[in-house]
Amino acid sequence: MSARPRHARDDHRTRVGFLNSHPIQYAAPLYAYLNRSPDIEPVAIYLTDFSLRGAVDKQFGQAIRWDIDLLAGYEHHFVGRNVGTAEPYGFFSLASPAIGSAILRLDLDALVLHGHNYAANLIALAAARAAGIPVFYKAETHLGLPRSGIKSRLRPATLKTLFSQMAGFLAIGTKNAAFYRSLGIADAKIHFYPYTVDNDRFVTASALTATERASKRAALGLSSDGTVMLYASKLTHRKHPDDLLAACQILAREGRPVELLFVGTGELNAALQQQARSEPTLPVHFAGFVNQTELPAAFAAADVFVLPSEDEPWGLIFNEAMCAGLPVVGSEEIGCVGDLVRPGENGAIFNARDVGGLVDALRPLVCDQALRRRYGERSRQIIDRWSYAENLAGLRAALVSVGYSTATI
Repeated sequence: MSARPRHARDDHRTRVGFLNSHPIQYAAPLYAYLNRSPDIEPVAIYLTDFSLRGAVDKQFGQAIRWDIDLLAGYEHHFVGRNVGTAEPYGFFSLASPAIGSAILRLDLDALVLHGHNYAANLIALAAARAAGIPVFYKAETHLGLPRSGIKSRLRPATLKTLFSQMAGFLAIGTKNAAFYRSLGIADAKIHFYPYTVDNDRFVTASALTATERASKRAALGLSSDGTVMLYASKLTHRKHPDDLLAACQILAREGRPVELLFVGTGELNAALQQQARSEPTLPVHFAGFVNQTELPAAFAAADVFVLPSEDEPWGLIFNEAMCAGLPVVGSEEIGCVGDLVRPGENGAIFNARDVGGLVDALRPLVCDQALRRRYGERSRQIIDRWSYAENLAGLRAALVSVGYSTATI
């Protein structure tokens, strides 16, 4: 699919639309970064203001309002008749005929769709195709995610039909790119567009002095000398914070100087607190929901980051923890581990639901401060090359592939 003729405009930047269910704390800073480039003009299309009005997040189990500006620094539009009331739950939840007209009205040169979980995405695809606008597909899927039943048998054929309509694919990581290849997508149509966070903000905000770190640890109830294992995510069954708690309880019974800090809320909160009381030798701290501006300091107060999830598409929390210079430990079902977690360099990988394997992965890090420091330094080195700069380069390459010559690589 080649680029459509450009409309007459005063500037020469390529207008790229990004269809989103709602403003997202991870994406908004990226759009602002892309908008500072001389050749890309991102245009965010939002279908609900769910994340701006403090609506209840079902997995967090409480109303969430992020404390960073999600609309600053880039062009954005809210589209649909139910923007002020709609919530992104269910395939048809965000569908609106206004989406198609917006795709045409916004004078886009290209469109990026985030998956196909909403009918709204298919409406946008149809409108863009009718207008000759090249569409790029971005999703979090990888081959390690378990699939079962009739949907798993129908899925490949359905996706191949959908993918035939795409001009290209933005791969967030190695596992995601392998998924596209498994469905017959040629390498020439796959462009590296890593899943990223605002590295600069997390690196800067987590750079605490020794005094500041000690103060933060005290504020969280942490000891001054224990090895703090940090879990920072929703407290849900799929992410298995209970496995981490069980592993730390085993280490505590071995006499290891370990503590556990839970950052987040969710359906398992009460059960975890009850489980924690069963092993009084392990100090367990529940910080609850911690907002974006406070999160880097929580990372800086810890010693090791751990996520025991199964069925995890990516895990952006690893990006954030690595910006804070932490060793990282994760299960093999997490999408990011193949790219960001390097055993023997900055962390360890274990089999999901294997508490014994998790204990073995954590034990060396509890016992060796020099190892933790070395792994943490390597985490920062790795994540430094997994940044917005790579997103810009990948987007430019994608645009060049469909004939836009204004993008420079």
